[in-house]
Amino acid sequence: MKTKKFWNWTNQEQAETTPAQRILTLNGTIAEESWFDDDVTPQLFKEDLMAGTGDVTVWINSPGGDCIAAAQIYTMLKEYPGKVTVKIDGMAASAASVVAMAGDSVLMSPVSMMMIHNPATGAWGDYTAMEQAIAMLDEVKESILNAYVIKSGQSRAKLSHLMDAETWMNANKAVELGLADGILGQSDTEPADDKAVDASVASVLFSSKSVENALMNKMAVKYGKPKTAAEQAHIPNPKDVPEDDGVSTTDLRERLTVYEKMI
Repeated sequence: MKTKKFWNWTNQEQAETTPAQRILTLNGTIAEESWFDDDVTPQLFKEDLMAGTGDVTVWINSPGGDCIAAAQIYTMLKEYPGKVTVKIDGMAASAASVVAMAGDSVLMSPVSMMMIHNPATGAWGDYTAMEQAIAMLDEVKESILNAYVIKSGQSRAKLSHLMDAETWMNANKAVELGLADGILGQSDTEPADDKAVDASVASVLFSSKSVENALMNKMAVKYGKPKTAAEQAHIPNPKDVPEDDGVSTTDLRERLTVYEKMI
């Protein structure tokens, strides 16, 4: 029987005139042991959620995990009768970002990150099995997109492109895209103009796949050794390739190493 919990509840005692503050912490991999085809763990989570009343604050610091678990947690939180406030203190990546979308209000630490990407799976078999796996992943992606679209109001096409690119975003970019509602510690009395300026300056959106592809393209041009004359004819001589005024190959490699450690 699998009963390992990846969540923790804290019921903070307050005065009788004030509803108890309920805090749910999701710290680490979602459903690290099992959730799919497991009747125990989902029921335990639901029982814990419904064991109390009042508003709930969900703290998230997770690299993601099981998309089925994330889908059920999202639905349970959306159906919870009290107000749900999500606070991201580290990162909400992959499946964890889906859970975050359940918040009536989603707030991010100014130093936190959110990441969205396409679902992945393993498959074995002939071409029909591969086609079935692709069709399944397409449907899973569409279900995940539903959560992002409902929360952000962005188009499915735009959000789908961001998922294709495996997109990391800081708090300002997440707020800009509507995937978050605010930044922890930011004063509500701050002038709107100042907020807009700060967001435009500090907003960062990073695609790991774009950086990886750019790096590989540069390395292929500089170090590639085609085996045939035909292949050689399609690859420019490194001496004929104009210098990139932007980022050098060395810088790209160093940045990719840093981002790989983050992922």
